[in-house]
Amino acid sequence: KHFEKYGGTWPVHCVQNTKGAEFHPALRDDPRITVVSKGLGDTDCYSAFDETDLATQLHEQGVKEVTVGGLATDYCVKNTVLDALKNGFKVKALSNAMKAVEVHPGDGERAMEEMRAAGAEIVGAGGR
Repeated sequence: KHFEKYGGTWPVHCVQNTKGAEFHPALRDDPRITVVSKGLGDTDCYSAFDETDLATQLHEQGVKEVTVGGLATDYCVKNTVLDALKNGFKVKALSNAMKAVEVHPGDGERAMEEMRAAGAEIVGAGGR
């Protein structure tokens, strides 16, 4: 229901078992991969923490810091970063591994500032 073709807001993207949801080839065989699915119900889940047990899984594994990238800077990335911070994680957001939708001009930059102001570190893919 989240996609335009079903009356929602967004174009179809990142759908399970499609090219848009594939892992990079260098990551496909990494045994640490755990798939967390969101947005499967009627709620627009913008954060990876929405209606998932991601925070519990990370805390149980002793994770202290998360690194976030993806689509879109001004929606899912921003909300995931903010929720990660609320759940007690240190957060690095990868500026060159995300892209904004820009429904309104400047949304991406405003999202970056909001994440930074909340305590996230905005870094390049090299971690700096």
